[in-house]
Amino acid sequence: MNDPTSTPDPQVFVDYLGRTRWFGGKGRPFAVTGVRRVGTVPGSVPGGPVVLLCLAEVTYDDVGDDAADKVEHYQVPLALYPEPQQRLEHALVATWDDPAAGRVHGYDALHDREAMACWLRSFDRAGGEPGGNLVDEASSLAFHRLPGHDLDLESHSTLFSGEQSNSSVAFGEDALMKVFRKVAPGVTPDVRVHGVLSRVGSPDVAALYGWLDWVDPEQRAGDRHDADDPADTGGGVMQLAMLQQFLRTASDGWDLALSSVRDLFRQPELHASEAGGDFAGEATRLGRTLREVHLLMAEHFPTATVRGADLAGTMAGRLPAALAAAPGLEEHRASLEALFTRVRELGEVPVTRIHGDLHLGQTLRTALGWKIVDFEGEPAKPLAERLLPDSPWRDVAGMLRSFDYAPRVVERTWAEDDPDGADVRARKAAEWANRSKNHFLYAYADGDIGDEQRTLLDAYVADKAVYETVYETRNRPTWVDIPLQAVAEIGAP
Repeated sequence: MNDPTSTPDPQVFVDYLGRTRWFGGKGRPFAVTGVRRVGTVPGSVPGGPVVLLCLAEVTYDDVGDDAADKVEHYQVPLALYPEPQQRLEHALVATWDDPAAGRVHGYDALHDREAMACWLRSFDRAGGEPGGNLVDEASSLAFHRLPGHDLDLESHSTLFSGEQSNSSVAFGEDALMKVFRKVAPGVTPDVRVHGVLSRVGSPDVAALYGWLDWVDPEQRAGDRHDADDPADTGGGVMQLAMLQQFLRTASDGWDLALSSVRDLFRQPELHASEAGGDFAGEATRLGRTLREVHLLMAEHFPTATVRGADLAGTMAGRLPAALAAAPGLEEHRASLEALFTRVRELGEVPVTRIHGDLHLGQTLRTALGWKIVDFEGEPAKPLAERLLPDSPWRDVAGMLRSFDYAPRVVERTWAEDDPDGADVRARKAAEWANRSKNHFLYAYADGDIGDEQRTLLDAYVADKAVYETVYETRNRPTWVDIPLQAVAEIGAP
């Protein structure tokens, strides 16, 4: 079919976004105030679909016009056919009449293997172009490839399900493509970090194979960029997707931790160190892996320092709103303020590029060791904020909180079937959490940490636990005791 010149009515996208998993504006009043045609993915074949990339401009009504989150942009790829496709009925987004293409049936492209093959062929073609760049000057789409891996063009795509802020598609057992849904100008941390660490041969991340850029024709000052150059901010670039190594046989770190806790609970007569599923060894290896990744990021990304007073001011500045949202924090106010006061006295704190949203769910255990994935930072934060350097201790704190949560999650599921064993499970949950945290931290620091490091780590853990308390208060009130216990322990002078 001919490439269409129009896009569906904006109201279509309102209905569509409202039923997706990845739309971040659920529960907020919004309108789609514009739909922009980005371009079509090259690599189409006769009889196959045209793959149209659209940007839906979402405007929210619950904030003022000058609010940072007043307007957001979401990427919606559509597989376009001239005739209805019964196999894709579940993924229909819109049907409309186009001046150039006639009747158009548009489906969510990630559900269509024929559409996804267009992406794969485009990435493959980019590998044969000078510099590994396939650029469509008409649309300003640019597919980029890093050398060293041949793509399997015969592989079929499989869309991953689950609650996430982006969409991921596996191509057989060969590659994984992440399509960024909420997009903004600039180079995403995910592409930036994976590009740098892949180029230097880090064994601790999934290798980056390529990425897709769009350069807004109205903001062409930045034009092309280099994802391996940490100083390149991307100019007018919007990054739409990344292609990376698919670790098919890897096990999710969170799932492994839950399995370890279940093994412990099944053996009530044993301590955590005696149970068959003891996690201390894995926690140790994970601590070493994170240390190596942090060392590489400090070597290949800019480093700086921030004043302890500024860092403490940021943490303390979040406290009033948290206290208002979560009344359970009030009794810990004094101890938290005392902790942040100690941070003010630290002087200069080294900062650099970090993961930014690290927990067990961002790790994969392979036969060759642990891999750390998803370097995009906290999805709810603006891209500019996620690009700011921070202390590596924030990542360590995030992992410690994850070790604390894992046994408590299992504890709650077991309570329904065996309420009489609650005291034993509570003791074992604390034992598992403390043992895993201690082994992880000792391995990460390559020994014991000093008083200043301990103060900084305690502050990051407290800051994270305060955030968790607000979240649980709003969403799972019966779970609020998990982070509140951490606040009580860490915030004490």
